[in-house]
Amino acid sequence: MTPDASALLRWYDHHRRILPWRSLPGHRPDPYAVWLSEIMLQQTTVKAVIAYYERFLTHYPTVQDLAAAPLEDVLHLWAGLGYYARARNLHACAKRVSERGGFPDTVAELLTLPGIGAYTARAIAAIAFGRPVVPVDGNVERVTARLNAIEDPLPTSRPLLAKQAALLNDDPVAQNRPSDFAQALFDLGATICTPRSPACLTCPWQTSCIAHARGIAAQLPAKQPRQARPIRYGAHFLLHDNDGQILLRTRPPTGLLGSMDELPGTDWRSTPWTDEEALIHAPCLTHWMRRGEIRHVFTHFTLYLTVYEACLPQSHNAGIDSSFGTFRSAKRAALPGVMKKCLALTRQTPET
Repeated sequence: MTPDASALLRWYDHHRRILPWRSLPGHRPDPYAVWLSEIMLQQTTVKAVIAYYERFLTHYPTVQDLAAAPLEDVLHLWAGLGYYARARNLHACAKRVSERGGFPDTVAELLTLPGIGAYTARAIAAIAFGRPVVPVDGNVERVTARLNAIEDPLPTSRPLLAKQAALLNDDPVAQNRPSDFAQALFDLGATICTPRSPACLTCPWQTSCIAHARGIAAQLPAKQPRQARPIRYGAHFLLHDNDGQILLRTRPPTGLLGSMDELPGTDWRSTPWTDEEALIHAPCLTHWMRRGEIRHVFTHFTLYLTVYEACLPQSHNAGIDSSFGTFRSAKRAALPGVMKKCLALTRQTPET
């Protein structure tokens, strides 16, 4: 049985979240705001995104402004938000949209843009352009799993959940308000049908929820047991020059932390580095002080980095090899969170 869309929309009209990228009732959504927020919200919480979103809009009020900005500036603003391929794709997408004169308004056309996958294309199409499609994020997966009491664990159940979620749009009421319906689904999952302790008694779809009727709502969606996250180790070197700048290099444009700035250092490997091993990779021969170790959790592994610090000797007149980077101000660098942790050990965290 398809749950009553009108019940969900009545609930949404009274309890919708107020978010900086969300248009007011009766106002047309801004495609730029919808797109920017959806890219930022991938793998990131609403709470973490709000400050970044507002900062981006201050610097780049329109997609044309973002397209015209240097990639280095975009990466600097993004620093700390994680998943940095999103920032590179964001910039590339802005250029493409600016060239074509605006965002396309269909799922198929949106999918041709950099960084836009199946979920994001449907979210933009539904919210910004009123296309009657259901974007399936984690919130919608959870709502769908509970409505239908789908006990197959994630991620293997994803195709079935997507198929069942699409049926939520069969109600003509949902098709008449596709933008609000998509956002109502997000809000239902975020505020009522939460991962833990769902507020079933206040849910507008309680009577249609099979999992609630069976008393298993809080157990769904089931997930396969997590495998242990691998551990990697590395060492990085903070070298100051006589002008108060530090040695920084830029990572390759693709791969983990692509195009972001970092302190020069060793590879990240599965066994710890001894001081003797690590210092072979130092940018220059001088007295290095071991400042300590930081821990940083990536999606697929946990990283432990040892941080060494030194000042370039006054008598040092040999150039530093360019493979180690150049001396720059940390304040303008595009430093990812893991590098900011390294600098924090030495109380050299750049201002934001």
